[in-house]
Parts: sequence; C-alpha cells; structure tokens
Amino acid sequence: MAYRVLGRAGPPQPRRARRFFFAFTLSLSCTYLCYSLLCCCDDFGRSRLLSAPRCLHGPSAGGQKLLQKSRPCDPPGPTPSAPAAAAPAPRLPAANHSGSQKLGTKRLPQALIVGVKKGGTRAVLEFIRVHPDVRALGTEPHFFDRNYGRGLDWYRSLMPRTLESQITLEKTPSYFVTQEAPRRIFNMSRDTKLIVVVRDPVTRAISDYTQTLSKKPDIPTFEVLSFRNRTQGLVDVSWGAIRIGLYALHLQSWLRYFPLAQIHFVSGERLIVDPAGEMGRVQDFLGVRRFLTDKHFYFNKTKGFPCLKKTGSSLLPRCLGKSKGRTHVQIDPEVIDQLREFYRPYNIKFYETVGQDFRWE
Repeated sequence: MAYRVLGRAGPPQPRRARRFFFAFTLSLSCTYLCYSLLCCCDDFGRSRLLSAPRCLHGPSAGGQKLLQKSRPCDPPGPTPSAPAAAAPAPRLPAANHSGSQKLGTKRLPQALIVGVKKGGTRAVLEFIRVHPDVRALGTEPHFFDRNYGRGLDWYRSLMPRTLESQITLEKTPSYFVTQEAPRRIFNMSRDTKLIVVVRDPVTRAISDYTQTLSKKPDIPTFEVLSFRNRTQGLVDVSWGAIRIGLYALHLQSWLRYFPLAQIHFVSGERLIVDPAGEMGRVQDFLGVRRFLTDKHFYFNKTKGFPCLKKTGSSLLPRCLGKSKGRTHVQIDPEVIDQLREFYRPYNIKFYETVGQDFRWE
C-alpha cells in the first residue's frame, strides 16, 4: 500500500521516531536555556539594584539557529557602541587633593616681616616657612612702598593659598623705612602683626655696603659714603646704609598706628647663636605652636650662620644662598668707633622704647 505525504513520498514515520525527534528538540532547547542563564544570571539578578540594563538576547528560536544568534551578556560598563567618555569620572573636591587641585584660599597677609634690610629677614622667613601653620610668599612684593597703586586685589593675588588654620606671611624689609607704609598697612588691617629683625646698625651698614659693592664695584669707599666731614665727625644720614640704622626714628612712624604689643623685634645677633630660641619667640608672637626647635638647625661654619637640617621632604640641608654670609670688607677701626658713637643715643632710645637691651655697644 502507498501513502502520500505532503511534499514528499515515503512510508509513514513510526511513533517511536516521532518521540525521539520531540525529545531531541526539547533537549536542545533546555541546553540553550541553561547556557543563557549561566551567561547572564549574575547581571540579570543585580540589574534592579544597580539600575543597570538587563541582558538582551536574540529572538526566540529553536535548535542550532538560536545558538548561533545568541551572544554572552556584555560586562558591566559602557558597551562597545558607547565610548568610555560618555560616563565621566566624578569630580573630587579640591579640599581633599593637592596635585592639580589647589588647596585653600588666597588671603591678605595677617603678618608682615617689615624690616630691616641686612638684619636677617631672609633667615627668619626661610625658617618660619618650615612651620606647617604658616604659608609665606617667597619673593618681596614691595606692595606698600613701590606697588601700592596696583591695589589690594593685585596684592592678594600674589599670596600663597592657605587654609583657615594657617597664617599668610610676606617679607619686604624696605617697609620699615618707608614713611607711608605704616598707614597703608593699617588701612589694610589694623590687626596685622609686624616683625622687625634688627642688628647692630654699624655691622648692618657694613653688610649693606658689601652687598652693594658686589654689584657696583666702582662705588666710593665706605668711609667716603659714611661721612660728610669725617674730621668733624659729621655722619651723612642721607646715605641709605646709615639712615636705615636709625631704628628709634623709624619706629615712631609705626607707633602712630600700631601698639608696641603688635610689633615683635628679632635680634639678628641672637638669631645666629640661638636660632631655635629666637624662632620660638616668633612662633609665640604669631600664635602658632612651637614646631621649630633645636632639632631643625645646625651651624654652618663655612657660612657663619645656622642652616635648616634636612627633613623628610628634602634630601639636602637648606642654607641661604651665596648672597648671604659674604665676608665683609675691611673698615678702618676708627671709622667704626666714630659710627658707634654716632648711633649710641639712637640705640639707647630704641632700647627704652621697645623694652629690650640688644647690647650693641
């Protein structure tokens, strides 16, 4: 007997063959289902919690065709079709990082080293900059004597950034002998703390002259510049090297605006023999803890003054530059005696005013 089957001729399939075909198809579908769950169950299970897109699969199909079209789930993160830049990294607050993000705010200084030239101001500045609670401008801005017309905003822009717990400091020694400086600083802030580094005015004048001579070797001798008439003992107070040493006169201009308690005087001589002691008093005056101690200093015999020992942040000890510690030019002892006699009444007046005897005689 012949049987006709749609599309093809042949004997009818036995029931056992049909069961085998059905079981094979079912097994293949289950295999695909298990494969899909193994690839994607982790991301799928977390997608609701993380708001991540669920795994997407190809359209349902049976057998080998479905396996060929399916793909594993993509790993978390941007897909190949979406560039990585589409998900920018979060921006971190500047207060937590130094690097490209800058710390703190630029503020007008709360303290100034106002003088005097060749007294030891650079040493005080470099020493106090080691303190973690003090941030200081390294250069001399000369704002209150030469650049006042630029305005306070310009002045503030020069300052280092500081935190609320830090003090901003700057140094310009010429302020002490500038007539307008006390009033201008007072107008900026009447609470400004002032530091004056003083030194024997005769030694200071010789150091000043030595520095100038290194730049201008053709200038007249120290003796010629110091006197209008040496025979009569008339000192030329118009010469800056002499005029700066009249500390008592210059101080009067400052006391018109600031109480003496707001001015701290550092001894240039004691700074050399006892840097920790002098800097301890500076720290007390600024109202910061005594961070700088004896362990920070050592005496450099070559230069003749103390230097900072190396710290964890620096590989070498820190000494002032070659312009500091120059050997002074030799001056006739009689000239030195005449100048000491000239300065004596001014020194005594200065001692009485500030309540300290600096022993310059």
